[in-house]
Amino acid sequence: MFKALWGKVAGWLGLLGGLVLTALALLQVGRRQGRAQAEQKQTKADMDAVEVGRDAAETIERMDDDAVRDRARERMRDTAGR
Repeated sequence: MFKALWGKVAGWLGLLGGLVLTALALLQVGRRQGRAQAEQKQTKADMDAVEVGRDAAETIERMDDDAVRDRARERMRDTAGR
């Protein structure tokens, strides 16, 4: 009687164990994908920031010294009120 009962319980325990392992594996895969997406977003943000900085440097290079000083003064006035 014990063997028959153990045979039924062991099958269910095996199935439950398999489901738990599958759930843990899926959770791990989801974490890896989330981490990869976060890294991609950060890389894109970094590249965008570099491009904005490059555009600003090009704009400054094209301006003469008086215009650069005027723009700097305007920005300082804008930030002083914050």
